[in-house]
Amino acid sequence: MPTYRRLEDVVPVVGTVLTIGTFDGLHPGHRRIIGELLAERDRRDSRAVVVTFDPHPQQVLRKTGSGVPILMTAAQKGALLEELGVDDVIILPFTHAFAATPWQSFVDQLCEATGLSHMVVGHDHAFGRDRAGNAESLDRYGTEHGFTVSQVTPLLQSGDPVSSTRIRRALSDGDVVEGARLLGRRYHLPGTIVAGDRRGRGLGFPTANLRTAEPDQLVPSEGVYATRMIIPSTAAEAETAGDRVIGGMTNIGRRPSFTDGIERTIETHLFDFSDDIYDRFVTLEFLTLLRYEQSFDSAEAFRAQLAVDEASAREAVAQAAVESGSSD
Repeated sequence: MPTYRRLEDVVPVVGTVLTIGTFDGLHPGHRRIIGELLAERDRRDSRAVVVTFDPHPQQVLRKTGSGVPILMTAAQKGALLEELGVDDVIILPFTHAFAATPWQSFVDQLCEATGLSHMVVGHDHAFGRDRAGNAESLDRYGTEHGFTVSQVTPLLQSGDPVSSTRIRRALSDGDVVEGARLLGRRYHLPGTIVAGDRRGRGLGFPTANLRTAEPDQLVPSEGVYATRMIIPSTAAEAETAGDRVIGGMTNIGRRPSFTDGIERTIETHLFDFSDDIYDRFVTLEFLTLLRYEQSFDSAEAFRAQLAVDEASAREAVAQAAVESGSSD
């Protein structure tokens, strides 16, 4: 699937159907928009283009804090869009200058660069300076400039629209089950395995330490989770086996029983697994929260709790294997 970083590089195709959005998480509400985009493409026998942004607009526009934590990396988003059947993706850099651009100017650029004939927008879609580029203004502008517009109704769960904000709230509270329900799939956190202080090994629970691929990606609340680690096969392994999916339990936290509690770590004890995966790129899949992080008075008490956590995590991993029809 072609991915462009500049409009100047896009080849215009008459009849292009296009949608614009951040699409962070690509949750079912987003996928409803993508579904309409693909259906409109098929009706017109043309191509489906998604225009999205990097970094997340709220990371640029928020005046305080570090901005909104994202739900997926650009690579994850591109891979899922390709899986959904999108033809081309345009990832534009989001800057203050871009945010100040009149929406009409941006639409003119899109028309020239893509050959736009139809635009699909979500129920709350708005872009450009003062977010004035909404469905109504786009429809009027399209009538004058040769393209049509359709608006997709929101997808409701528990009476409210599914949104990235709701998903972030659930994950930030540690409720990865609710996060998965809203997201339409389990939450995945990609990263690289790095060396740790080997404290878990001394307790009988060696861990693989994850450094996230994107520092701004949301990490669930501090606590202990049942997880699965997806380890892509190497070129040599691919000849005989595919990616490995290994069950485990993951501690996210600052290890208050043993450290000064400043640095947060993501440590996974993998079940029945001892291969060297240092420097390997992996993806951590969250199944359920076992407990929030807590402090222990002794190593013995901590070790006893870890044994309880492991038993619960193994049950969750086994259930996930049954649900997915696999035998991890």
